[in-house]
Amino acid sequence: MKASDGSLLGDPGQTPLSKKEGIKWQKPRLTRQALMQCCLVKWILSSAAPQGSDSSDSELELSTVRHQPEGLEQLQAQTKFTKKELQSLYRGFKNECPTGLVDEDTFKLIYSQFFPQGDATTYAHFLFNAFDADGNGAIHFEDFVVGLSILLRGTVHEKLKWAFNLYDINKDGYITKEEMLAIMKSIYDMMGRHTYPILREDAPLEHVERFFQKMDRNHDGVVTIDEFLETCQKDENIMSSMQLFENVI
Repeated sequence: MKASDGSLLGDPGQTPLSKKEGIKWQKPRLTRQALMQCCLVKWILSSAAPQGSDSSDSELELSTVRHQPEGLEQLQAQTKFTKKELQSLYRGFKNECPTGLVDEDTFKLIYSQFFPQGDATTYAHFLFNAFDADGNGAIHFEDFVVGLSILLRGTVHEKLKWAFNLYDINKDGYITKEEMLAIMKSIYDMMGRHTYPILREDAPLEHVERFFQKMDRNHDGVVTIDEFLETCQKDENIMSSMQLFENVI
C-alpha cells in the first residue's frame, strides 16, 4: 500500500483515489489482514498467548481480572469479531493492562512505538478521548473492542459517525475549523517525514479550508453530523480514502 497523506478522510482537493489507481470503494471485508494492519491490534496481540492455547482457558480468563468484561457471546453480538479473535484480543489486553482498563498514557506509548519518526502525543490524546465515551479517563475492554470493530469492520455510516466524534473534540455536536485543524495537525505531526506528498507547512490549514467549503452547507462556520455524513457519502474521494482509515488507528 502506498503511503497515505495522513488524513482520516483524504484530501478533497486531490484526484479521487479510485480514478487515479483504478480502485473502487468496497464494503468492509472481515479479513485478518485488515485486522492486523491496526496499530492497536498489533500492540495488543504482541502480548497475547500462543494461538494454541485451550479455548476454555481463555473463557476462564474473562473472570479473573479486576474489571470483568461482558461475556464473549454478548461481545460477539456487539462486534464483528469472531469468538477466537475476541479471545486473542482479550489475552493481549489483559497482559498489557492487568486491571482490565487502558489509560491515556498507554495510548501515547503505543503510538510513540509505531510512529517513532514523529510526535504522536497529541493524536494519541484525541484518539483516546474518542474511545473514552464516558470521559472517565479509562477505557474498558468492551469499549475498546466495540470501537475497533467499528473502525476496522463497520459500515461506511458507522465509520463516518466515529470519525465525526473524533473531530468533535469538545463533544458539542459540531465540528469547527479549529477542531478539524487540531486533528489534522496532530496526524501530520505523528506521521513526521513519512507523508505523501511531502507536507508543506500550510497544508493542514488548506486541507481544512477545502473540507469546510464542501461540508458547511449553510455557511454558519460549523459542520453538523448531518452535513458531515451527507457530504462524505456523496464524495467519491472521501469514500475511497476510508479504505486507508486503519493506517492511523
